[in-house]
Amino acid sequence: MRHAALATLLFAALPLFAQVELLAPGIISTGDDDAHATFSPDGKQVFFIKDSPDFAHWTVAVCARNGEKLSEPEVAWFSGRYSDADVSFDPSGNTMYFISTRPITAGGAPREDTEIWRMHRTANGWSEPEHIPELSSEGSEWYPNMTADGWLYFGSERAEGNLGKAGTSDFWRARLVDGHFTKPENLGTHFNTPRNEIEPWISADGNLMIFSAGGRPDSAGAYDLYASRRCGEQWTAPFHLGGGINSPGWEFGARPTPDGKWLVFTSNRTNSGDPYTRPLKYRELLEKIRSAGNGLRDVYRVPFKDIDFGPPCGVR
Repeated sequence: MRHAALATLLFAALPLFAQVELLAPGIISTGDDDAHATFSPDGKQVFFIKDSPDFAHWTVAVCARNGEKLSEPEVAWFSGRYSDADVSFDPSGNTMYFISTRPITAGGAPREDTEIWRMHRTANGWSEPEHIPELSSEGSEWYPNMTADGWLYFGSERAEGNLGKAGTSDFWRARLVDGHFTKPENLGTHFNTPRNEIEPWISADGNLMIFSAGGRPDSAGAYDLYASRRCGEQWTAPFHLGGGINSPGWEFGARPTPDGKWLVFTSNRTNSGDPYTRPLKYRELLEKIRSAGNGLRDVYRVPFKDIDFGPPCGVR
């Protein structure tokens, strides 16, 4: 209770520089556990995950997009049986990455951890999901994202080289060379701590990273969003994205839309503790507690141009 009260006070003190809003309320953000929205490179599809309320099983859903209009979501063609999540595309748009607990070998048992998979665009549609063995570990892998020069950044709970205790996640990267990935390398102490760093998004040019991390001294909640810019061979200090975006809850799964207009991210921020202006009827109560903002995860967006990502290169 003391920790929660302190987090609320810290959040109240943060500058509210940008106003967030729900992404597609009633379609993507529904009051169910909804998370991790990803727009296809042409902007014509939106992928997101529908979770069990305990976040133990995840299914990738997809809807068609025409301007601001979205179709009714469907289960994505490659999902629906095992836990699948964290869809991303390489900068060319011709390779799709995701994580999954599906068996690595046909007829095998589902994994207890997540592995990274990919599909390639072909003349006849997307190829079958392909496991990437070079990135495999005994821990879970999270949120793969690719740069234009072939570096795949991701979170991983792999034990060897991890800066935290067993089960914590660090940021790693591996480079795609002749169709195969090099041995993953830890991003080091600039980004990683003995605590959890879980989901790194990297810009196509490799010059901006937005990521989620937990337990840092400036955290407003359990997991907060941070940004860092690459300046030559150096990175700027991780910059806390502040109030309006970060909250006393969890913030993660951040990535821009392909047009660069919005940053979308997931949060379990809640308005359930707000007092009601009048006594509610039972049906009103049900509507309230089954709507977005009820403490389950929702997807939000904020204008990209309004976000302060910290000092630019050359400014301290």
